[in-house]
Amino acid sequence: MAPSTLSPAVGVADVVARRMQMEEGKDARQISVLLSPPATTMRNVARSFHRLPYVHRWPLKKFEFNQLQPEPWHRHPPCPSIGSVILRRGAKSRSTVKLEELPQGALEPLLNTPEEEDDGPPYPTVIRQARNNMRKFEKCVLLTRVGSFYELYFEQAVEYGPLLNLKVAQRKSKAGVPPVPMVDPSRVQRFCPALTVQQAGFPFFQLDRFLKVLVQDLNKYVAISEEFANDPASKVKSGGLMFDRRVTRVVTPGTLIDEQFMNPYENNFLLAVHPVALSTNPCMTENRPAELESNIVDPGLSAIRVGLAWLDLSTGEFFSQPTNMVNLPSALARIGAKEIIVSDILERSISQSIASIVENDRRLLTYHAGKNAELPITSWASMLETSAPTSEESAFTQEETSAGSMLLTYVADNLHGLNLKLQRPQRRRDFDTMSIDKNSLRGLEVLATCKEGVGGGKGSLIHSVRRTVTRSGSRLLKDWIASPSTSLPVINARLVLVSTFVRDVRLREEIVRELRRTSDCQRLVQRFSMGRGDADDLVSLLRTIEITESIARIMENAALSVSSGLAIDNPLRLLYQRFSLEGPRALADRISNTIDEDALLQSHQRDESESAGCITAAQAILQSEGSIADQAAMSQVLRVKVVQPDASEQETEVEDTWIMRKTASPPLQSLHDSLSGLRQQRDDLAMTLRAETGAQSLSLRYVAGSGHVCHVKGAKDVRHTAKALLGSRTGRATKSTCVFYSSEWTNLGAKMDQLKFQIRAEEQRVLNQLRERVVVNLVKLRRNAAVLDALDIGCAFATLAEEQGFTRPILNNSRNHKIVGGRHPTVKLGLEEEGRAFVGNDCFVGEEERVWLITGPNMGGKSTFLRQNALISILAQAGSFVPAEHAELGIVDQIFTRVGSADDLFRDQSTFMVEMAETAVILNQATPRSLVIMDEIGRGTTPEDGIAVAFACLHHLYHTNQCRTLFATHFHILADLASDFHHLACYCTDVAEEASGSFSYLHRLRRGVNKASHALKVARLAGIPEPAIRTAEEIIARLGPVPVSENGPIR
Repeated sequence: MAPSTLSPAVGVADVVARRMQMEEGKDARQISVLLSPPATTMRNVARSFHRLPYVHRWPLKKFEFNQLQPEPWHRHPPCPSIGSVILRRGAKSRSTVKLEELPQGALEPLLNTPEEEDDGPPYPTVIRQARNNMRKFEKCVLLTRVGSFYELYFEQAVEYGPLLNLKVAQRKSKAGVPPVPMVDPSRVQRFCPALTVQQAGFPFFQLDRFLKVLVQDLNKYVAISEEFANDPASKVKSGGLMFDRRVTRVVTPGTLIDEQFMNPYENNFLLAVHPVALSTNPCMTENRPAELESNIVDPGLSAIRVGLAWLDLSTGEFFSQPTNMVNLPSALARIGAKEIIVSDILERSISQSIASIVENDRRLLTYHAGKNAELPITSWASMLETSAPTSEESAFTQEETSAGSMLLTYVADNLHGLNLKLQRPQRRRDFDTMSIDKNSLRGLEVLATCKEGVGGGKGSLIHSVRRTVTRSGSRLLKDWIASPSTSLPVINARLVLVSTFVRDVRLREEIVRELRRTSDCQRLVQRFSMGRGDADDLVSLLRTIEITESIARIMENAALSVSSGLAIDNPLRLLYQRFSLEGPRALADRISNTIDEDALLQSHQRDESESAGCITAAQAILQSEGSIADQAAMSQVLRVKVVQPDASEQETEVEDTWIMRKTASPPLQSLHDSLSGLRQQRDDLAMTLRAETGAQSLSLRYVAGSGHVCHVKGAKDVRHTAKALLGSRTGRATKSTCVFYSSEWTNLGAKMDQLKFQIRAEEQRVLNQLRERVVVNLVKLRRNAAVLDALDIGCAFATLAEEQGFTRPILNNSRNHKIVGGRHPTVKLGLEEEGRAFVGNDCFVGEEERVWLITGPNMGGKSTFLRQNALISILAQAGSFVPAEHAELGIVDQIFTRVGSADDLFRDQSTFMVEMAETAVILNQATPRSLVIMDEIGRGTTPEDGIAVAFACLHHLYHTNQCRTLFATHFHILADLASDFHHLACYCTDVAEEASGSFSYLHRLRRGVNKASHALKVARLAGIPEPAIRTAEEIIARLGPVPVSENGPIR
């Protein structure tokens, strides 16, 4: 027989297969390897051999390739094909080569060779799929769906299992079948050792619970791998595997969609930041009013232009904004994104600057490939509900476009093909809203308290003013409070709406009553835009559309009422005109005529009953193996008892529940008619069988695992049945029950099953049509939802004004800040809970008295006075009434605060360093339209240095920034040093002392300077030991008398 020569590229798998064939006697040919290839082939073959995961690797002392004898093949591991392989009959032969004869040195890279995915031990196929996915998504925690569980494997199970309170198991598994043709799997596993795999898992219905820990608490990326049933061809290709497992979505803190653990009262923003160092870019100067332009910024930072783009996948909101590096920290604090993405090709210095800002806010920073950062806006159309007009596209700067493109690319990569319909991007500019930097947000406790740090917590401004009754209204309220408008028309329109609801209490109560019944329409329609809405969501949408129509009728009647006195341009009338009701009305009719709500409720009850067994098993596992935290974390909804049906209910088969009405579509009506006919035949057949057997308890059922059977219950009926059948029909029987088969019922049951399958398919088709109808009306539904949110905030502000006695402010373009009887909105509530009264104060900062220098004792109310004036400006420009008897305010472009004390030891910043850094921001960025409040500047160093620093700041604010300033201090000498500041006024608080030694604070401000801080009184109230107090008094006496209060102004 002529030798059969194989190419040098013959794979190791072919050689291994032939060796195993010959071992089993299937081929009597012998193998010889001729070592005559070129050096390149030798290196490639050696590299191929070392990549093979299913062979033993031996030291390169000598290569020996023997004729295969009938002995265990694992003693002679499969070898790579080196050179030409000649298959021939003949005597035993041996070829050898010494190590020194082999080419030495580093191996050259092998070009155009596909990478092996399964480079490692031969794990079972499921484990190998998980390992491959872990390699593809190496930055993610992989959750693999296996049946009714999600599982973690290998090092991820070891690392995250304890963090999730999951037990990490050591699973011993035999090797999987190597990808070698014509190999018997049983023979491979016989010689392969058992492998140990670490794994941890949890039931699939607890996915949201563990996603919350991984994504929200630990800030991790999570890749979710789901099961997909293999078709016959794929099943053969995968070695009989029933399912393929692929990653369908990567969940990050910024890409949450409709997870149950999301905060319904806050947006979940994902933000993209794209800086460009171009000083000539016009994004910061276009259409900017001259009076808002600031020339008091660092030219280096202002030259770095930044494009921002952010979105909320749960609502579809999409925004963009041009800014610069100076204002970037304020923008990040205002937006409050859960995740921030930047390009991975940024300059090192810029990247480090952004990273430092993000770390200070404790946000997750993600680096994304910047290859798609230059996509045009036209490429966004596939992800938007409507394309932006050409006129609007030209308004976007290059930085905004790059940021938006990077943002959408990142979302598309993580959602893995999930359909997405975002709202058209809304463009914002720095001067459109009041800028509140992150220090001011924290110091004024606008969104969270300094002590607790919990967003919306008790004591924060947002908590004290929130009276909204809808979730989407609460989210919009937070945006209005964090970004007050600087547009007089916008502010006045909001105030007029609030005034309308303050005046017409009945109208407000009717609208609030309807709003309480609405669903979160913004997030509801977004689920449909992603193809995730179900029948329950459709019913919720139906109710919301009906309530929207009811509110529209209420508003129409109010607008047409003569007594209401509404003008043509009244915001209530304008809001009514924004409603789009025709399309949603037709959609509501379609949903109402399609969905059977009673059947849907029955379906939920049945699902709960069917899942009770699984839940009970999970509870048993938690009680036996879980910790106390696991048991406490289980939702109360899951803690249900298995309700056993009554005996009467078990006698007959439970009919299927259809959530669609029979008249939802002509095909569905036809299918139901056919099913009704078959059911009648079933009933007739049951009556016939009862007559034949004499068993009145006979019923026709479907039993899992047994199919369609005839069931008889009761000893008497069983005897009658056995006598009637006489063994002619196969079945099983006990003393009390009998089960047998009937060909008529088997055939009839198969037809019914086929019809039920067709009905479910038709219901799914009808459901998909309804989803498409929702998407068609997406723009109108979102527009209506926006009107409802604005009404909710208007009613909330009106309710707040009525409860707290707020008054409508007067806003203008002046630089005055006139407050009569101003109050702190949160401190007042806290004092009222303790039964104490709040003392209001006036403030007249403006052209005549641009700076107020405030002195007074500790605990005298200076800091409260400073903060309340800033909060009043925020509320007024947000469109709310304010806590004052009268308020006339000039528009504020920026608010800056320097209050409190804190250090940052992690970044090597002392208390004084932090104070100076915050002060530097104020002095560099404040404009003549800004409002600045500064409290006790210079207290963290020596008195001499502190006085010098405090006066320098006061001098800079007065002469350079020329902004409205409230400056509180205990350095009384500043009043003397600033005696020639003609637009500065001195005010103070005081202490009233009694002859008995008791005292009380006079929180009312008056003109003058108070040079007594009364620190020892505060020390005694705080509980300082009396000996220490006496020592302090002796030191004060030794240092000399301190002048007490001086009446009247210093000038």
